[in-house]
Amino acid sequence: MHQKKSEVQIGKESSGVSSDFNHHPLPILTPNPNQDALQSLTSTAPYKRPSLTTQPHLSKSPTLHKFPTLKPRHVTTTTAAATTTVLSLLRRRLRHRLRLFLFLLLPFFYFLVSHPTNSFLLDFLSAFSFSAALLFSLNLALPRIPSLRLFLNLKPKARSGLKLPIFWTVGARPGPAQAQPQPAGLRLSVVPYANGDVYEGELKGGKCCGSGVYYYSMSGRYEGDWVDGKYDGFGVETWARGSRYRGQYRQGLRHGFGVYRFYTGDVYAGEWLSGQSHGCGVHTCDDGSRYVGEFKWGVKHGLGHYHFRNGDTYAGEYFADKMHGFGVYSFANGHRYEGSWHEGKRQGLGMYTFRNGETQSGHWQNGVLDIPSTQSTTYPVSPVGVNHSRVLNAVQEARRAAEKAYDVAKVDERVNRAVAAANRAANAARVAAVKAVQNQMLHNVNSTSIPIPIV
Repeated sequence: MHQKKSEVQIGKESSGVSSDFNHHPLPILTPNPNQDALQSLTSTAPYKRPSLTTQPHLSKSPTLHKFPTLKPRHVTTTTAAATTTVLSLLRRRLRHRLRLFLFLLLPFFYFLVSHPTNSFLLDFLSAFSFSAALLFSLNLALPRIPSLRLFLNLKPKARSGLKLPIFWTVGARPGPAQAQPQPAGLRLSVVPYANGDVYEGELKGGKCCGSGVYYYSMSGRYEGDWVDGKYDGFGVETWARGSRYRGQYRQGLRHGFGVYRFYTGDVYAGEWLSGQSHGCGVHTCDDGSRYVGEFKWGVKHGLGHYHFRNGDTYAGEYFADKMHGFGVYSFANGHRYEGSWHEGKRQGLGMYTFRNGETQSGHWQNGVLDIPSTQSTTYPVSPVGVNHSRVLNAVQEARRAAEKAYDVAKVDERVNRAVAAANRAANAARVAAVKAVQNQMLHNVNSTSIPIPIV
């Protein structure tokens, strides 16, 4: 094991002179005991206090050698040159100030002598005010009167040269250790198109790939992920009229989960397939009505429940964006219809219940009861009447469809995750766009003015 050096040994080693120092031998002076003791106490290790309890041996203290003081070379020449430079600069400044002082002193005495008064203080203040006004006028006139500027031996201020371009950076500028290489085949660039569109971001093989922002000349922009020149991944698409979509894409179309906000105020949040709402989702209108259920190719289709703005509700089956099949319609005033529907109207077997408890059941056509059931008390018994048991079966089917409509799968959590991922992708695309613009500006500054190719 390595032994730890004592404080006295460390102090001695730090106070000694290196053996590589070759100098002429000098006479050795007789050591002073008091000086050796002080030297051994003060020459300790860094950040370590010496131990004062033990008295060091004076006979073992190192011998002190006295070396001649080394004087710096060319000190006199450098000092003389600096003094000469300072004196010449001071003389030049005093000469300029003296000319200006003499130039202002003449009108001062002229004004003081030509307008004598009984008070010398008043004359002095008047002359001083006149000189101050003259000095202010000269400061304004010097840039415009070359002859006066030459008399005072003042040089015009040099105008600044060409202004360098300003480069905006996102975050801290990466140093050599922080620089991360781009993925293989990806490069940042700005690509303008003949129709006025502009793309800023990452490219691969001449196509948009990675993260980037695409600006449409008249309609809006897209910020997000790209694959092989198409929207693919997560992104945010904004149109000029105010509509916006945030969510998933595939092969250039909305596909997956996302939220579409129409410029009219309507909002759809749910599943998408090939650019259209398809699957489970929620459609909220600006008038307060709301539909929760299944969609197919952009329209309500399947099971769902709709809350109208007037307070009415419908829960049941839809077909091609209309109430079709079995369902339950509840009115805001307390009435209720349970039964069959056809293209948004009551048609088929069903029962209408009033809020006072009365009922009408039978076969409905275009929203009107045309054939009542045989047990109905409102209409007389008809030989072609409908059996009431069949009506009750239709009512049971409508109630089961309404229960299934309220049990449609909830997609809120998956939609929220897709929206958060789309926001992150849009931020990454904006950063890539800024870097692409910076690279383009650096390329234009460092190289000759080559026009950007238009695709």
